[in-house]
Amino acid sequence: MASVLVASNRGPVSYVLGEDGELDARRGGGGLVSGLSAISSQDSLWVCAALGAGDREAVRRGIGEPGVRMLDIAPEVYSDAYNGIANSVLWFLHHHLYDIPREPVFDAVFRRRWESYRTYNRAFAEALAAEADEGAAVLVQDYHLALVPGMLRELRPDLRIGHFTHTPWVSSEYLRMVPDDIVEELLWGMLGADELGFHTWGWASFFIDCCSQRDDATGMAQGMWPSGDPWRGVTWHRYGVGKGRTRVRAYPLGVDGDELRALAYRPAVDERLARLREEVGDRKAIVRVDRTELSKNILRGLLAYRELLTAHPEWRDRVVHLASAYPSRQDLASYREYTASVVELAEEINAEFGTADWQPVIVSVEDDFTRSLAAYRLADVALVNPVRDGMNLVAKEIPVVSEAGCALVLSTGAGAYQELREHALTVNPFDVSGTAEALHTALSMPASERADRTKRLAAAATALPPQRWFLAQLEALRD
Repeated sequence: MASVLVASNRGPVSYVLGEDGELDARRGGGGLVSGLSAISSQDSLWVCAALGAGDREAVRRGIGEPGVRMLDIAPEVYSDAYNGIANSVLWFLHHHLYDIPREPVFDAVFRRRWESYRTYNRAFAEALAAEADEGAAVLVQDYHLALVPGMLRELRPDLRIGHFTHTPWVSSEYLRMVPDDIVEELLWGMLGADELGFHTWGWASFFIDCCSQRDDATGMAQGMWPSGDPWRGVTWHRYGVGKGRTRVRAYPLGVDGDELRALAYRPAVDERLARLREEVGDRKAIVRVDRTELSKNILRGLLAYRELLTAHPEWRDRVVHLASAYPSRQDLASYREYTASVVELAEEINAEFGTADWQPVIVSVEDDFTRSLAAYRLADVALVNPVRDGMNLVAKEIPVVSEAGCALVLSTGAGAYQELREHALTVNPFDVSGTAEALHTALSMPASERADRTKRLAAAATALPPQRWFLAQLEALRD
């Protein structure tokens, strides 16, 4: 039994099944893994899903890491829940990504998938209920598990339950596309928590607005501003989910500067940096690092770079755009098509402007964190222009490790915008011409100004590193 439990779709370890039948355990990284290290492993348990054949085989053999419990959910149920609902419905809702004339379609197929999503969430709720000590603290992660707090509240009303959403939250207007009963179930699930956390107050306020719009119809919750100070959170009195209140607050996740710099200055990164310097030469480097995720706005970023070279020909052969595009969700057709479009547009720019001695865009379409860290160190300009994003830690990571200092071109759609906007060059993510001019300003910035901005960006980026971010939520949950 555990006194602190974390639940997430992906866990801190995964297993690869070798040809010889042996299982190889591979440790993961990220803010949540780092955050959980702040507490004793003897008191904690991480509940996660078995994601692949290796994970499922490990569960069947009874192999596992101390403090980790993997759930072997039926593959067809998992696929419907993860791809059919979490990534194809909830992700698209929260990021406002639907092609409205064609999508969404809430039909019988959707209803079947939603039932799988419900089953998937129920498996987590039951596992947490079975493993938790009396009065334990449970921190549920992200939109994959939005129903877990309500389900767990019914099973174990003694528990202190928190939920953190790592994405934006959908606006009330956009949410109106969804059938009423599904919206009620979604909000019911979230309001089962004692504490709801979001990366920014903006995303938290969208959630509050969704609840406010439905108060009269559902009777699920009633809002209250404590002490007239919204930054201390909003408390919701729960009805129909169990006695108590749900407090909504913002916890803007930062980066661990010391750990990131240690990673960025490993010998493997030094070697990759030397190769990148050969490719870039004595030119300036505009760096972006993203998954090929539809909300990341990579295509408009490339269009802005092309417009920069058109409107300001003085930058031709004086700048290189290093773009790392990690393949994301390639089992979904829309993501495969988007990835192909990124590569195609980069090739068009190179064909239009490139010379025998200069390749304007260098795209890496692979999951290569070592290359990304090397690019961070080389960056003169960082381009982070998502349409809508939960936080976008890249905007915080690059200033921390950039060697010569970098100017950050940041869109208003990034979660990091509120914290970093004072020291960044901010842009409308849809304004290609405006982004092109911001890139020109960034490239033209005096070295002293760039260094000063970088110092201030790095200070803001490391204000709430993962361990403090995690502990702040745990302490609030126990309060």
